[in-house]
Amino acid sequence: MPAENFTVLKNKLVTHPGVINKIEHGRAEITVVTHSACASCEIKGVCSISDTKEKIIEVDLGPGENYKKGQPVTVEMKASLGHWAVLLGYFFPFLVVLIGLVLFISAGMDQGLAGLLSLLLLTVYYVMLYFSRGFLRSRFSQQISK
Repeated sequence: MPAENFTVLKNKLVTHPGVINKIEHGRAEITVVTHSACASCEIKGVCSISDTKEKIIEVDLGPGENYKKGQPVTVEMKASLGHWAVLLGYFFPFLVVLIGLVLFISAGMDQGLAGLLSLLLLTVYYVMLYFSRGFLRSRFSQQISK
Protein backbone atom coordinates (compact mmCIF):
# COMPACT_ATOMS: atom_id res chain seq x y z
CA MET A 1 0.00 0.00 0.00
CA PRO A 2 1.45 3.42 -0.88
CA ALA A 3 2.71 5.55 1.98
CA GLU A 4 0.36 8.42 1.10
CA ASN A 5 -2.62 6.34 2.29
CA PHE A 6 -1.47 6.44 5.90
CA THR A 7 -1.62 9.14 8.53
CA VAL A 8 1.38 11.41 8.17
CA LEU A 9 2.75 13.56 10.96
CA LYS A 10 4.58 16.47 9.38
CA ASN A 11 4.97 19.98 10.72
CA LYS A 12 2.81 18.88 13.67
CA LEU A 13 -0.19 18.22 11.41
CA VAL A 14 -2.06 14.94 11.11
CA THR A 15 -3.18 14.38 7.53
CA HIS A 16 -5.53 11.86 5.94
CA PRO A 17 -6.37 11.48 2.26
CA GLY A 18 -10.11 11.53 1.56
CA VAL A 19 -12.83 12.13 -1.00
CA ILE A 20 -15.59 14.74 -0.81
CA ASN A 21 -19.03 13.11 -0.61
CA LYS A 22 -21.29 16.09 -0.19
CA ILE A 23 -21.11 19.88 0.01
CA GLU A 24 -23.94 21.92 1.48
CA HIS A 25 -24.34 24.99 3.68
CA GLY A 26 -20.63 25.83 3.57
CA ARG A 27 -19.64 22.44 4.93
CA ALA A 28 -17.98 19.51 3.13
CA GLU A 29 -18.56 15.90 4.13
CA ILE A 30 -15.41 13.89 3.45
CA THR A 31 -14.92 10.12 3.55
CA VAL A 32 -11.56 9.06 4.95
CA VAL A 33 -10.51 5.41 4.83
CA THR A 34 -8.24 4.42 7.71
CA HIS A 35 -6.17 1.27 7.73
CA SER A 36 -4.63 -0.60 10.61
CA ALA A 37 -0.91 -1.24 10.35
CA CYS A 38 -1.51 -4.77 9.17
CA ALA A 39 -3.89 -3.78 6.36
CA SER A 40 -0.91 -3.60 4.01
CA CYS A 41 0.56 -6.90 5.21
CA GLU A 42 1.17 -9.55 2.57
CA ILE A 43 -0.42 -12.31 4.70
CA LYS A 44 -3.33 -10.37 6.22
CA GLY A 45 -5.83 -13.00 5.04
CA VAL A 46 -4.25 -15.62 7.28
CA CYS A 47 -4.53 -13.84 10.63
CA SER A 48 -7.86 -12.04 10.08
CA ILE A 49 -6.98 -9.06 12.27
CA SER A 50 -6.51 -6.55 9.46
CA ASP A 51 -8.84 -3.62 9.80
CA THR A 52 -10.10 -0.96 7.42
CA LYS A 53 -12.69 1.64 8.45
CA GLU A 54 -14.47 4.46 6.67
CA LYS A 55 -14.90 7.66 8.64
CA ILE A 56 -17.00 10.66 7.74
CA ILE A 57 -15.49 14.04 8.62
CA GLU A 58 -17.29 17.36 8.32
CA VAL A 59 -15.12 20.32 7.45
CA ASP A 60 -16.26 23.95 7.37
CA LEU A 61 -15.34 25.59 4.07
CA GLY A 62 -13.97 29.10 4.08
CA PRO A 63 -15.10 31.81 1.68
CA GLY A 64 -13.62 31.33 -1.76
CA GLU A 65 -12.89 27.64 -1.30
CA ASN A 66 -14.21 25.82 -4.35
CA TYR A 67 -14.41 22.04 -4.09
CA LYS A 68 -16.55 19.50 -5.96
CA LYS A 69 -18.19 16.23 -5.02
CA GLY A 70 -15.88 13.28 -5.69
CA GLN A 71 -12.74 15.42 -5.53
CA PRO A 72 -9.78 13.86 -3.69
CA VAL A 73 -8.53 16.06 -0.85
CA THR A 74 -6.27 15.89 2.18
CA VAL A 75 -7.80 16.54 5.60
CA GLU A 76 -5.44 18.28 8.02
CA MET A 77 -5.68 18.73 11.79
CA LYS A 78 -3.20 19.96 14.38
CA ALA A 79 -1.59 17.02 16.20
CA SER A 80 -2.21 18.69 19.57
CA LEU A 81 -5.97 18.52 18.93
CA GLY A 82 -5.70 14.76 18.62
CA HIS A 83 -4.15 14.64 22.06
CA TRP A 84 -7.00 16.73 23.47
CA ALA A 85 -9.53 14.42 21.82
CA VAL A 86 -7.96 11.40 23.53
CA LEU A 87 -7.99 13.24 26.87
CA LEU A 88 -11.65 14.27 26.53
CA GLY A 89 -12.83 10.92 25.21
CA TYR A 90 -10.87 8.45 27.31
CA PHE A 91 -8.68 9.86 30.07
CA PHE A 92 -11.06 12.37 31.70
CA PRO A 93 -14.00 9.91 31.76
CA PHE A 94 -11.72 7.35 33.42
CA LEU A 95 -10.75 9.94 36.03
CA VAL A 96 -14.41 10.84 36.66
CA VAL A 97 -15.28 7.20 37.37
CA LEU A 98 -12.16 6.54 39.43
CA ILE A 99 -12.43 9.68 41.56
CA GLY A 100 -16.17 9.12 41.98
CA LEU A 101 -15.59 5.57 43.18
CA VAL A 102 -12.89 6.61 45.64
CA LEU A 103 -14.97 9.48 47.03
CA PHE A 104 -18.19 7.49 47.33
CA ILE A 105 -16.51 4.47 48.94
CA SER A 106 -14.50 6.66 51.33
CA ALA A 107 -17.79 8.33 52.30
CA GLY A 108 -18.93 4.91 53.55
CA MET A 109 -21.27 3.95 50.70
CA ASP A 110 -21.85 0.39 49.59
CA GLN A 111 -19.58 -0.57 46.69
CA GLY A 112 -22.49 -1.33 44.38
CA LEU A 113 -24.14 2.02 45.06
CA ALA A 114 -20.78 3.78 44.69
CA GLY A 115 -20.33 2.11 41.28
CA LEU A 116 -23.78 3.16 40.13
CA LEU A 117 -23.26 6.74 41.28
CA SER A 118 -19.88 6.83 39.52
CA LEU A 119 -21.58 5.72 36.31
CA LEU A 120 -24.15 8.47 36.87
CA LEU A 121 -21.26 10.96 37.13
CA LEU A 122 -19.91 9.58 33.87
CA THR A 123 -23.30 10.15 32.26
CA VAL A 124 -23.26 13.74 33.51
CA TYR A 125 -19.77 14.18 32.01
CA TYR A 126 -20.90 12.95 28.58
CA VAL A 127 -24.05 15.11 28.70
CA MET A 128 -21.82 18.11 29.40
CA LEU A 129 -19.66 17.15 26.39
CA TYR A 130 -22.79 16.84 24.26
CA PHE A 131 -23.99 20.32 25.17
CA SER A 132 -20.48 21.67 24.54
CA ARG A 133 -20.38 20.24 21.02
CA GLY A 134 -20.71 23.65 19.34
CA PHE A 135 -17.73 24.98 21.25
CA LEU A 136 -15.77 21.77 20.69
CA ARG A 137 -16.58 21.80 16.96
CA SER A 138 -15.09 25.29 16.68
CA ARG A 139 -11.98 24.20 18.62
CA PHE A 140 -11.50 20.88 16.81
CA SER A 141 -11.54 22.24 13.30
CA GLN A 142 -9.95 20.57 10.31
CA GLN A 143 -8.81 22.09 7.04
CA ILE A 144 -8.72 20.53 3.62
CA SER A 145 -6.23 20.96 0.84
CA LYS A 146 -6.11 19.65 -2.70
